Amino acid sequence: MTATKLLVLGVVRGFGRAHGYRVRAELLSWGIDDWANVKPGSIYHALRQLAKSGLLAATEIADWPGRVDYSVTPEGEKEFFRLLVEALEQPEHRDDMLSAGLALMPALTRDRAVCALSTRLAVLEGQGAVLRKDPEAAEAGKPPPHLGELWTMRTRYVDLGVEWTRELLERLTSGEYEMAGEHEEAFGMPGAWRTPVEP
Repeated sequence: MTATKLLVLGVVRGFGRAHGYRVRAELLSWGIDDWANVKPGSIYHALRQLAKSGLLAATEIADWPGRVDYSVTPEGEKEFFRLLVEALEQPEHRDDMLSAGLALMPALTRDRAVCALSTRLAVLEGQGAVLRKDPEAAEAGKPPPHLGELWTMRTRYVDLGVEWTRELLERLTSGEYEMAGEHEEAFGMPGAWRTPVEP
């Protein structure tokens, strides 16, 4: 549920206050069904669980039976940033966690995002160095020859990750994308997202 948790916290934080349908509609408008393993039911489940664990505050709306609005608590704010930084720093995560981190990256200051991605780059470069060692020397005994394809595949994935991370770092350091703290209505600022007219 980690990617779902990050996305749900991020969307509620972005709106400042949101109900389940708004969170679901926003995430679906981002096309999450194509890049994250987040189902509509898991969004509502995550909202309830995050409220139960004290990361979201739930408020029942008296004149709208059955509707519950959510807002991020101080503990939820800390957890959001922990998950967001971890998603950008750690290349070991599944793709949906990195995708969630990228979707919410503007919630970080530019310096913090650069720091997180620099950590990611260092980890990837270290992985590349290990993978370039002779696979036979790294393993006890001699593996079947076709297993060399695993090393080739992993090395190419790491190389691609290094290249992409370097390019993103260049874009961030050159001032591309509006990050938190750079404008009071920036995408990454809590409650700054446009609020659609309620049906």
